[in-house]
Amino acid sequence: MNLRVPTRIVVIGFGMVGGRFVDDLMRRDTDHDFDVTVLGAEPYEPYNRVLLSDVVAGRTDVAAINMPLPDLDRVDLRRGVGAVSIDRAARVVVADDGSRHPYDHLVLATGSEARIPPIPGLSRETGTGLPAGVHALRTLDDAREIVAATVNTPRAVVVGGGVLGVEAAVGLAARGLDVTIVDGGPSLMARQLDGPAGEVLAASLAAHGVAVRTGVLPSEMLVAGGRIVGVRLGDDDVVAAGLVVLSTGVVPRAAIARDAGLTTDRGIVVGHDLRSPDDELVYAIGDCAEPPEGSRGLVAEGWDQARRLAERFADQAAARAAAVRREPEEITGGYKEHLRIPHAGEGPSMAVRLGTLMGSQAVTRTPSDQGIETRGTDVVKVKAGDISVVSMGAAGLGRGTRPGERSVHLSDPAAGRWIEAVVSDGVLVGATCVGDARVAADLTAAYTRRTPVPADPAFLLLTPVMPTAAAVDSPEHMPDDAVVCRCNGVTKGEIAGCCAAGKDTLEQIAAETRATTGCGSCKEAVCGIAAWARSSRPAGAEETQQVPA
Repeated sequence: MNLRVPTRIVVIGFGMVGGRFVDDLMRRDTDHDFDVTVLGAEPYEPYNRVLLSDVVAGRTDVAAINMPLPDLDRVDLRRGVGAVSIDRAARVVVADDGSRHPYDHLVLATGSEARIPPIPGLSRETGTGLPAGVHALRTLDDAREIVAATVNTPRAVVVGGGVLGVEAAVGLAARGLDVTIVDGGPSLMARQLDGPAGEVLAASLAAHGVAVRTGVLPSEMLVAGGRIVGVRLGDDDVVAAGLVVLSTGVVPRAAIARDAGLTTDRGIVVGHDLRSPDDELVYAIGDCAEPPEGSRGLVAEGWDQARRLAERFADQAAARAAAVRREPEEITGGYKEHLRIPHAGEGPSMAVRLGTLMGSQAVTRTPSDQGIETRGTDVVKVKAGDISVVSMGAAGLGRGTRPGERSVHLSDPAAGRWIEAVVSDGVLVGATCVGDARVAADLTAAYTRRTPVPADPAFLLLTPVMPTAAAVDSPEHMPDDAVVCRCNGVTKGEIAGCCAAGKDTLEQIAAETRATTGCGSCKEAVCGIAAWARSSRPAGAEETQQVPA
């Protein structure tokens, strides 16, 4: 007899991380242990924000960035409905349409919004919105508006030289615009690159038609007739522009948690278990969360949090199921006379129901505040055409901060290369690679898999001229545990297994394994593995549709 009542989980936010959490939870919910309600303020299906810069560049169509959906037959999804308040005492979320949603656990996946810098000429602080021609790049609507604006102006300025700013600048230049990227730091991507590496990147951007201005901030947005016409830098320098893209960071959406009395700092403060220290029933994941290890704003980090939380809830459900299956004496401490196990047409006694609830709460309160291994979720990769920039771990300005770390680097500005490797205790703990995609791939594999490094780490900086083993020119020679999609941790073996089950179109592989749904850079490799899997089938095996290139 099943005495379990589904656990009510309300999720606020249906973006990349909120949607992933729901999908992860539904994949684990084989016994229908959860009653899930999702409030998504945007009216769209979950889409891949990482690929918005590709939409701006024209490399990816808007329709191609939708994320795989969870099993919506088992989810109460409220599209276009935002949460306005949390009543923690009543355990209810109030939505902007007046509906009320009771919960046993609340998951905040509210994400973040673009930070608008306090520059004269930007009037968002007055509530009147940005001037025409000025856009942040944070939402699908932002990307559409930027693409539309490129038709009406030959010049653009990108404010902010981080990863997104670099990607947006290269994308706009690819559409034929005269682009200037402006950043107040000493070099581009200052969080990942130090001066020499930033200079190599700046030279690569110049070769793609992007002018780089670092060490200077916009002092004024020049507006005429409500439309942007230029940007003043410093005191006198003016750059004409009919389009300005703001890439000046993000601000976690934490107001609803703050108003509910939860601890917030930059974001919603949570422990390593992603739970609020103020309320054991409230969790936060993704950009809105501020865990002890900090947040880098990377999608792989948010997806890892979604997976961990889904696993936590699934484990709790399994523990509750085990408690229900125990002997009645064990549940209630031996007071069998107070029990009534239901017979035909009867319900369980109050003691049984209370015992089940108490057992579930005891499981929920089990402490899990321990350190989290973030290796593999902190790999930063720029998607800017043929410009290759990858950074991970203790690299750039953060290198050499721990005892025992050793850093070696290769500086080759004439060839557009700058490579650095940081090693400690015989493994790679950080790396930066500008201008060499092959070495970047090798360094990423060594970093995420903790491969022992050579005695002389300088060998990490170059691809061998005469390799001792033949290069992997076919998936046949790849080990099954080789990670193909690093955003989702999908291996060659998982993709091959999916293909062996007859699901070998790109869409089917993405739905089953989630490969290609992150930055999208693994698409070619996934297509290659699928083609190899088809060609390896025994003669006479059923043919399936080819994976589109």
